[in-house]
Order: sequence, then structure tokens, then C-alpha cells
Amino acid sequence: MAKRVVLGLSGGVDSAVAAYLLKKQGYEVIGVFMRNWDSQLNNDILGNPTNNDDVCPQEKDYNDAKAVAKCLGIPIKRVDFIKEYWDNVFTYFIEEYKKGRTPNPDILCNKHIKFKAFLEYAQMLDADYIATGHYARIVHHDGQDSIMLKGVDHNKDQTYFLCQLNQKQLQASLFPLGDLEKSEVRKIAEELDLPVAHKKDSTGICFIGERDFKEFLQNYIPAKPGKMVDIQTGKVIGDHIGIMYYTIGQRKGLGIGGAGDAWFVIGKDYDKNVLYICQGDQNDWLMSDGALITDVNWMPSSKPQGSIHCQAKFRYRQKDNPITLEFIDENTVKLHFDQLVKSVTPGQAAVFYDGDVCLGGGTIEKVYKDGKEIEYL
Repeated sequence: MAKRVVLGLSGGVDSAVAAYLLKKQGYEVIGVFMRNWDSQLNNDILGNPTNNDDVCPQEKDYNDAKAVAKCLGIPIKRVDFIKEYWDNVFTYFIEEYKKGRTPNPDILCNKHIKFKAFLEYAQMLDADYIATGHYARIVHHDGQDSIMLKGVDHNKDQTYFLCQLNQKQLQASLFPLGDLEKSEVRKIAEELDLPVAHKKDSTGICFIGERDFKEFLQNYIPAKPGKMVDIQTGKVIGDHIGIMYYTIGQRKGLGIGGAGDAWFVIGKDYDKNVLYICQGDQNDWLMSDGALITDVNWMPSSKPQGSIHCQAKFRYRQKDNPITLEFIDENTVKLHFDQLVKSVTPGQAAVFYDGDVCLGGGTIEKVYKDGKEIEYL
């Protein structure tokens, strides 16, 4: 009897081709469309370009998913995780922004929705595996750890967003697109004449979509304007529209003209509502040589004893940075960078690698230089 795979069918080209590949490999495939956001219920008004649309984007995606399922001859179901998304993803997202930090909702979404709530739902359908259209690879070994590897298409690799998956989740998951380039996925969709072959890839906030982000946040956090201060001179350079809208290392959108090097965000004092800036992208204020990472998820069953040398990414699509990593308690690691790294930002994710093997990741809590915590972060 064929093994049953429950696939997250989003209405996009990636999950559509994943469904085809799984069916071609002999699996019994059931498509499931997840609805995780209700704009009306969640007060998603400001910054929402779809408020006046006759058909909301999620309904359009569901109709596309149904068309794909019909084309491939697989059943499709629909499930709502609106409450789970609000409680476990969006609430944390907003609370972090209130603190002046910039969290990654895609990582939370994978941890709590796609590989938890969805996995639990799939198990009620007697699934042997769940699958998604992520660009990542997974190697299963009977009685041993499952290993997650970067996708072959390194430009599309999404292991950064999957860094919080545990062994239970990994062992139950398949990633059919991991060995393909994005161009190959499009080509397969075109050859099959899938109804979403030329559909634009989704962007924006996970399961919410494209928004005017500054306006969108005002639905949940009042904007509080304040001063932008040159960290080196203490001089007020301009006004900011609210600390929550800025990220460490940000260059564009500061509204500062004039001669000289570009200005960069280098820190926030949330109590005083001050945004600290400096000139020049190689400014010492942007550089760090170490970090403390909390809420660490370590994918291998056993944690290393002592320090190990590996690599880390501190932003999606960033190059791998060579580091030394050491656990200081069960869920916290201290990192030392082989070379100075720019714009390592508290609240964002650090993801660890051994070559192509993803080891896990956690939240950047503190950033250091020359053994001292960097101020104003």
C-alpha cells in the first residue's frame, strides 16, 4: 500500500509541483489548504491593499489550490488555524516589535503552524508524512536522526526559516523540491500546464501577504515619533516616525539627505525613544565579534561537548560566517566570530550550519565586541 502524504497546498507553483513529484514517486497525496489569517477578525485595515477587493487573496489562493488538485487528480481539504496563528505567531511578533526588536514571522510560522498544528491535523488523516514546497533537503535514517540540508538552489534555500524544527517534525517531513532549481520547478509546471505555472511568488508576511508595513503595524501598535541622534556626536540629525519601523543596519528610508556617506541605523534606546544612527557602512558601530543566542533549537539529538567550529547566518541569504559555538546551558549558546560581522541584530535569528547541514538556530539576544556587550541594541 502506498504511503500517505498530506501536503500543504497553498495555491502557488512550488506546492503544486511538490504535489506532482510526490504523486510521481508513488505516494498517496492529499492536499490541504491552510487558512491562518482573517483580516476582518484581526483588524487588518490600515496598510491592507486588498480591503476593497471583491474576492480576498486567500480565496483566490484557495481557488488556485483547488484547480491544481483537480488537474493532478488529488483530493483537497481546507483547514483553519487562525487562532493558532494569532496565539503562537502574531502575538509574539507584535510583542517583539513593541520592544523595538525585529522578529522573523516565517520561522515562528513554520515552528507552530506548518510543522505543528498542520502535522497534528495530518496525523488525524493517518498521514505517514507531511510535505511542503520549501527549498530544503531532508535525509531520513531508520532509527537515527533525520538530517536537514540546504536546498540545491542556494539562492532559494529556505533552511534558515526551518531552523526551529525538532527531530519529531523532521522525521515526519518531506521536501520534494530540495534537489531542484527554481527554474526547473517553473519548467515542470509549464510542461504540465498547471493553472499556477506563471503565478507570481507570494511575498510579504507569512500567511498575511503584502502590506504597507508601516501602516499595517499601526493597526496594533501606536506610532511614536522621536529623534534620530548621531551616536558619535550626540547631535540630533532628524526625526524618526517610530522605533519599531527600523532595523539595525538599515540604510534606506531614513529621510536624511545631504553630502557625505550614507547614514545607517546602529541602535535603539526604547525607553528614551531615540534612534541612533551613524555614517558609513564600515563604521565600527555596525560591527561585532560575538553574540549570545537564546531559545536554541539543536536538530541533532546530542549537543556538542565543549566548543565546535561551524558557520552561522544572521540574516536570510547572508553568506555563511565562520564561528565558534559553545553551549552555556540547555538552550543558550555563546558565539565567537572568526571575523567581524556587520549588523547582527537582537531579536532576529541566528542559524547554524556545518557545510550544507543545518544544525538549528535561535534568537539573537545580545551582541558583543571586544568582550563587551554593544550598547543601545
